[in-house]
Amino acid sequence: MLTRIKRQAPRRRRLLAGATAALALFGAAAEAMGADNSAADKAAITDRLHRWTTAFNAQDLATVCGLFAPDLSYTVDDILNGSRDGLCASIRAALARHDLKHHYDEPTIHEILVSGDLAVVRLTWTLTTEKNGVRDVTTEEGMDVFRRAPDGLWSIARYIAFSRRPNALAK
Repeated sequence: MLTRIKRQAPRRRRLLAGATAALALFGAAAEAMGADNSAADKAAITDRLHRWTTAFNAQDLATVCGLFAPDLSYTVDDILNGSRDGLCASIRAALARHDLKHHYDEPTIHEILVSGDLAVVRLTWTLTTEKNGVRDVTTEEGMDVFRRAPDGLWSIARYIAFSRRPNALAK
């Protein structure tokens, strides 16, 4: 396990550096293109994230998976090219465990950059997991790329996330 952790540290730094560079490039491109940073778009994206949190805590899998675009691709600590189907299956399995209780706080949104039908959101999630009266609280830093569909609904098309340490109870 320790070897795996040591191997992941450089990878996490590379992922974080790449995500930071992508955010900087996106911000520069959005500014150069006269970005549409409308309050309405930011509010709609924030609302989608808050509805996701409520749905997750209520174990509403359809709404939870509904935030993600069908062509979702993501990278997290142990998954390099995750898909929507894989993510929804993992969430379904986690919510089906009756020995664990999971609760997400509302995300801390650090910034939202909007350019046309794309938006990048930098945020922090806080997960509390409880098992047999023992709690573990962990945070996950993330960067989500939202895409606006023709019907106006914002969905996550890409994301990258990492935690400083895995949630000890969620295994």
